[in-house]
Amino acid sequence: MEQIPLKAEERPTEKRAFLNQLRKQGRVPAILYGHGPTLGLAVVERDLLKALRTRAGTNVLIKLEHPKGTDTVMLKEIQHHVVHHKILHVDFQRISLKEKIEIKVAVEVTGEAPGVKLQGGVLEHLLREISIRCLPTKIPDSVPVDVSHLEIGKHISVGDLAVPEGVEILHAPDQIIVHIVAPTKVEEPPKPEEAALASEASEPEVIARGKKEEEEKPEGAPAKPPALPDRSRVPQAAAPAKPDPPKKEGQKEPKK
Repeated sequence: MEQIPLKAEERPTEKRAFLNQLRKQGRVPAILYGHGPTLGLAVVERDLLKALRTRAGTNVLIKLEHPKGTDTVMLKEIQHHVVHHKILHVDFQRISLKEKIEIKVAVEVTGEAPGVKLQGGVLEHLLREISIRCLPTKIPDSVPVDVSHLEIGKHISVGDLAVPEGVEILHAPDQIIVHIVAPTKVEEPPKPEEAALASEASEPEVIARGKKEEEEKPEGAPAKPPALPDRSRVPQAAAPAKPDPPKKEGQKEPKK
């Protein structure tokens, strides 16, 4: 893999006012660490963007020249502004070209699936990046996935991938990357006018059905028993009056 040259200058302080001044001048604050001393640096934003466009994502080998020497590095992290998305800060990590590293690369879907084109299915891309382990010089730009043979109900898993020699995939072989599923049919609710017409058409049918049952009733069929009276409305008999208690001897009769 080719190393992209990039020059950096050392920055003396971490004060916010100084960092903001660097950004106004078109430079990006940076830090360098790993396999040596940690250094505070600054790079020209235009040159950094040019290096990033050379390869997809941040998987680019950079030959970083700075006042303390030259290092082979990779971009470990990029911080962007939440509003205008300008680069605010970058982290460079020193690497050894003789040591394997773990990194993520993009999964690139190629071809046109017959399950989508001819059968009306839907392609679902479940795994868009895969983790690999390899030497820095063996990092692929991406891992292609050919779907030109996929029909509805079929899938491609990690075990089906073809990667360059010396690249180890760190996922389970049965993990699905892409599959073709049948489309889901969504029934639209009836329009208000159609619902009103359906409601009006159903009412006479109920009435007609009731009349038809009465007409088809055979002669001599027993009539329905009369409805029982509602006992809650029948007046209740008055309760008998309680007798006067017996008079005691010598007790006078109360005046009425």
